[in-house]
Amino acid sequence: MAVDTSGLADSPDAERHFTGGMEQFHHPRRVRTDRRKGFAPTPQRTQLLTGLSGRVLEIGAGDGVKLTCYPAEVEEIVLVEADPFLRAAAEDIAGRLAIPVRILDGDLRALPVPDASCDAVVCSLVLCCAARVHDALREVLRVLAPGGELRFYEHQRSANPLMTLAECLVTPVWSRAAGGCHPARDIVAALGGAGFVIERCDRFSFRHFEHVLGAARPALGDD
Repeated sequence: MAVDTSGLADSPDAERHFTGGMEQFHHPRRVRTDRRKGFAPTPQRTQLLTGLSGRVLEIGAGDGVKLTCYPAEVEEIVLVEADPFLRAAAEDIAGRLAIPVRILDGDLRALPVPDASCDAVVCSLVLCCAARVHDALREVLRVLAPGGELRFYEHQRSANPLMTLAECLVTPVWSRAAGGCHPARDIVAALGGAGFVIERCDRFSFRHFEHVLGAARPALGDD
Protein backbone atom coordinates (compact mmCIF):
# COMPACT_ATOMS: atom_id res chain seq x y z
CA MET A 1 0.00 0.00 0.00
CA ALA A 2 1.42 3.37 -0.98
CA VAL A 3 2.01 6.28 1.32
CA ASP A 4 -0.36 9.02 0.15
CA THR A 5 1.40 12.35 0.60
CA SER A 6 -0.56 14.37 -1.95
CA GLY A 7 -2.94 15.74 0.67
CA LEU A 8 -0.05 16.86 2.82
CA ALA A 9 1.58 18.73 -0.04
CA ASP A 10 -1.55 20.82 -0.61
CA SER A 11 -2.50 21.41 3.02
CA PRO A 12 -1.93 24.77 4.78
CA ASP A 13 0.47 23.16 7.26
CA ALA A 14 2.42 21.17 4.68
CA GLU A 15 5.63 22.94 5.69
CA ARG A 16 5.31 21.45 9.15
CA HIS A 17 5.24 17.93 7.73
CA PHE A 18 7.63 18.26 4.83
CA THR A 19 10.51 20.16 6.27
CA GLY A 20 13.61 18.02 6.78
CA GLY A 21 12.23 16.04 9.68
CA MET A 22 14.65 14.07 11.80
CA GLU A 23 15.74 10.55 12.56
CA GLN A 24 15.80 11.11 16.33
CA PHE A 25 15.44 14.20 18.51
CA HIS A 26 18.65 13.39 20.38
CA HIS A 27 20.49 12.96 17.03
CA PRO A 28 19.05 15.56 14.65
CA ARG A 29 19.52 14.17 11.14
CA ARG A 30 17.27 15.10 8.26
CA VAL A 31 15.05 12.43 6.72
CA ARG A 32 13.99 14.62 3.78
CA THR A 33 15.81 17.04 1.52
CA ASP A 34 14.95 20.73 1.24
CA ARG A 35 12.12 22.32 -0.77
CA ARG A 36 14.33 22.95 -3.81
CA LYS A 37 14.76 19.18 -4.13
CA GLY A 38 11.09 18.47 -3.56
CA PHE A 39 11.41 17.20 0.03
CA ALA A 40 12.45 13.78 -1.26
CA PRO A 41 13.81 11.31 1.30
CA THR A 42 17.52 11.80 1.94
CA PRO A 43 19.92 9.27 0.39
CA GLN A 44 20.51 7.77 3.84
CA ARG A 45 16.80 7.33 4.59
CA THR A 46 16.25 5.96 1.07
CA GLN A 47 19.03 3.40 1.50
CA LEU A 48 17.69 2.46 4.93
CA LEU A 49 14.19 1.67 3.60
CA THR A 50 14.58 0.59 -0.04
CA GLY A 51 13.36 -2.95 -0.66
CA LEU A 52 11.35 -3.30 2.54
CA SER A 53 7.90 -4.90 2.43
CA GLY A 54 5.27 -6.41 4.71
CA ARG A 55 5.18 -5.36 8.38
CA VAL A 56 8.09 -3.16 9.45
CA LEU A 57 8.95 -2.21 13.02
CA GLU A 58 10.88 1.03 13.52
CA ILE A 59 12.28 1.94 16.93
CA GLY A 60 12.21 5.65 17.76
CA ALA A 61 9.78 8.19 16.31
CA GLY A 62 11.90 11.27 15.73
CA ASP A 63 9.32 13.91 14.81
CA GLY A 64 7.24 11.44 12.77
CA VAL A 65 8.22 12.75 9.32
CA LYS A 66 10.17 9.54 8.70
CA LEU A 67 6.80 7.77 8.34
CA THR A 68 6.26 9.53 5.01
CA CYS A 69 9.42 7.98 3.53
CA TYR A 70 8.40 4.31 3.48
CA PRO A 71 8.13 2.50 0.13
CA ALA A 72 4.80 1.38 -1.30
CA GLU A 73 5.48 -2.32 -0.64
CA VAL A 74 5.30 -1.83 3.13
CA GLU A 75 1.87 -2.97 4.34
CA GLU A 76 2.11 -1.78 7.95
CA ILE A 77 4.50 0.28 10.06
CA VAL A 78 4.80 -0.46 13.77
CA LEU A 79 6.51 2.47 15.49
CA VAL A 80 7.82 1.99 19.05
CA GLU A 81 8.55 5.14 21.07
CA ALA A 82 8.88 5.70 24.81
CA ASP A 83 8.28 9.46 24.85
CA PRO A 84 4.58 10.47 24.91
CA PHE A 85 5.26 13.82 23.23
CA LEU A 86 7.03 12.15 20.31
CA ARG A 87 4.30 9.50 20.04
CA ALA A 88 1.71 12.28 19.76
CA ALA A 89 3.73 14.05 17.05
CA ALA A 90 4.04 10.81 15.09
CA GLU A 91 0.33 10.03 15.51
CA ASP A 92 -0.54 13.41 13.99
CA ILE A 93 1.37 12.54 10.82
CA ALA A 94 0.36 8.86 10.80
CA GLY A 95 -3.31 9.88 10.73
CA ARG A 96 -2.75 11.60 7.38
CA LEU A 97 -1.16 8.61 5.62
CA ALA A 98 -2.71 5.87 3.55
CA ILE A 99 -0.41 3.22 4.99
CA PRO A 100 -1.55 1.71 8.33
CA VAL A 101 0.62 2.80 11.25
CA ARG A 102 0.54 1.47 14.83
CA ILE A 103 2.37 3.58 17.40
CA LEU A 104 3.23 1.77 20.63
CA ASP A 105 4.72 2.80 23.96
CA GLY A 106 7.97 0.92 24.51
CA ASP A 107 11.69 0.76 23.90
CA LEU A 108 14.52 -1.63 23.03
CA ARG A 109 14.55 -3.30 26.45
CA ALA A 110 11.23 -5.07 25.79
CA LEU A 111 9.63 -4.48 22.40
CA PRO A 112 5.81 -4.60 22.74
CA VAL A 113 5.25 -6.93 19.77
CA PRO A 114 4.93 -10.73 19.52
CA ASP A 115 7.72 -13.12 18.60
CA ALA A 116 8.47 -13.51 14.86
CA SER A 117 5.87 -10.89 13.90
CA CYS A 118 7.91 -8.41 11.83
CA ASP A 119 9.37 -8.76 8.35
CA ALA A 120 11.97 -6.10 9.12
CA VAL A 121 13.19 -3.94 11.98
CA VAL A 122 14.65 -0.47 11.44
CA CYS A 123 17.11 0.90 14.02
CA SER A 124 18.25 4.42 13.26
CA LEU A 125 20.55 6.03 15.84
CA VAL A 126 19.08 4.00 18.70
CA LEU A 127 21.48 1.08 19.18
CA CYS A 128 24.21 3.54 20.10
CA CYS A 129 21.91 4.69 22.93
CA ALA A 130 20.86 1.29 24.26
CA ALA A 131 21.97 0.63 27.84
CA ARG A 132 22.77 -2.99 26.96
CA VAL A 133 23.15 -3.30 23.21
CA HIS A 134 23.40 -7.12 23.21
CA ASP A 135 20.06 -7.41 25.03
CA ALA A 136 18.52 -4.92 22.61
CA LEU A 137 19.68 -6.94 19.62
CA ARG A 138 18.32 -10.14 21.15
CA GLU A 139 14.93 -8.38 21.31
CA VAL A 140 15.26 -7.53 17.62
CA LEU A 141 16.04 -11.18 16.88
CA ARG A 142 12.98 -12.24 18.87
CA VAL A 143 10.52 -10.13 16.88
CA LEU A 144 11.92 -10.82 13.41
CA ALA A 145 9.98 -13.31 11.31
CA PRO A 146 11.90 -16.09 9.53
CA GLY A 147 13.79 -14.49 6.66
CA GLY A 148 13.42 -11.04 8.20
CA GLU A 149 16.16 -8.42 8.31
CA LEU A 150 17.49 -5.59 10.42
CA ARG A 151 18.20 -2.25 8.75
CA PHE A 152 20.60 -0.11 10.79
CA TYR A 153 22.04 3.41 10.71
CA GLU A 154 24.28 3.90 13.75
CA HIS A 155 27.40 5.39 15.24
CA GLN A 156 30.41 3.11 14.83
CA ARG A 157 33.74 3.07 16.66
CA SER A 158 36.42 4.69 14.55
CA ALA A 159 39.10 2.58 12.90
CA ASN A 160 41.60 5.27 13.90
CA PRO A 161 42.96 4.54 17.42
CA LEU A 162 43.44 8.22 18.22
CA MET A 163 39.89 9.02 17.16
CA THR A 164 38.61 6.08 19.21
CA LEU A 165 40.42 7.46 22.24
CA ALA A 166 38.81 10.86 21.65
CA GLU A 167 35.37 9.20 21.33
CA CYS A 168 35.88 7.39 24.63
CA LEU A 169 36.98 10.59 26.36
CA VAL A 170 33.96 12.61 25.20
CA THR A 171 31.42 9.83 25.85
CA PRO A 172 30.49 10.82 29.45
CA VAL A 173 29.57 14.36 28.41
CA TRP A 174 28.27 13.44 24.95
CA SER A 175 26.05 10.72 26.39
CA ARG A 176 24.30 13.20 28.69
CA ALA A 177 23.63 15.58 25.81
CA ALA A 178 22.67 13.01 23.18
CA GLY A 179 20.18 10.64 24.76
CA GLY A 180 22.70 8.17 26.17
CA CYS A 181 24.70 7.83 22.94
CA HIS A 182 28.00 5.92 23.01
CA PRO A 183 29.93 7.06 19.89
CA ALA A 184 32.79 4.60 20.57
CA ARG A 185 30.49 1.56 20.54
CA ASP A 186 31.44 -1.11 18.00
CA ILE A 187 28.02 -1.79 16.48
CA VAL A 188 29.42 -4.06 13.76
CA ALA A 189 30.99 -6.35 16.36
CA ALA A 190 27.85 -6.19 18.51
CA LEU A 191 25.72 -7.37 15.58
CA GLY A 192 27.96 -10.37 15.02
CA GLY A 193 28.06 -11.18 18.73
CA ALA A 194 24.26 -11.11 18.95
CA GLY A 195 23.80 -13.60 16.13
CA PHE A 196 23.46 -11.45 13.01
CA VAL A 197 25.20 -11.78 9.69
CA ILE A 198 25.82 -8.43 8.02
CA GLU A 199 24.82 -8.50 4.35
CA ARG A 200 25.91 -4.97 3.47
CA CYS A 201 27.47 -2.14 5.42
CA ASP A 202 28.57 1.31 4.30
CA ARG A 203 30.85 3.38 6.53
CA PHE A 204 30.96 7.16 6.40
CA SER A 205 31.72 10.15 8.61
CA PHE A 206 29.19 12.69 9.83
CA ARG A 207 30.42 15.64 11.88
CA HIS A 208 33.73 13.81 12.44
CA PHE A 209 32.03 10.70 13.88
CA GLU A 210 32.06 7.41 11.97
CA HIS A 211 28.72 5.81 11.12
CA VAL A 212 27.50 2.58 9.55
CA LEU A 213 24.42 2.06 7.40
CA GLY A 214 23.42 -1.37 6.20
CA ALA A 215 21.40 -4.55 6.56
CA ALA A 216 21.81 -7.75 8.57
CA ARG A 217 19.92 -11.01 9.01
CA PRO A 218 19.85 -13.59 11.78
CA ALA A 219 22.50 -16.25 11.33
CA LEU A 220 21.16 -19.62 10.22
CA GLY A 221 20.01 -21.65 13.19
CA ASP A 222 18.94 -18.62 15.29
CA ASP A 223 15.32 -18.44 16.40
